[in-house]
Amino acid sequence: MRSILTTYFWAFFIGGVICAIGQVLIDKTKLTPARILVIFVSAGVVLTALGIYQKLVDIGGAGATVPLTGFGYSLAKGAFRDVDQFGLIGAFTGGLRSTAAGITAAIFFGFLASVTFSPKAKR
Repeated sequence: MRSILTTYFWAFFIGGVICAIGQVLIDKTKLTPARILVIFVSAGVVLTALGIYQKLVDIGGAGATVPLTGFGYSLAKGAFRDVDQFGLIGAFTGGLRSTAAGITAAIFFGFLASVTFSPKAKR
């Protein structure tokens, strides 16, 4: 069993590396934030399918599951689980089933922010 400080260190380190990669993509490329989001989610799915992301989750815990790559990880894990249980239809339903709470929270809090604040376009 790892100590709590070691657990926190690895969560901070793994999450920090993922965020640093995102920051480098923002600063050094002409990629839009939407494309970076898609790259991160897709990378999480691909790395999960290859069995690599599970090792990051085992080491980094929430540091690996909270960033956008963790969303891709959750999508892939849910799809794999439901394919085993329901067959091919599980490939379509499993990802949504495993990420439904996160999707719902994003929609709810996005709506709440849009009602609370009045955004203005950049000039």
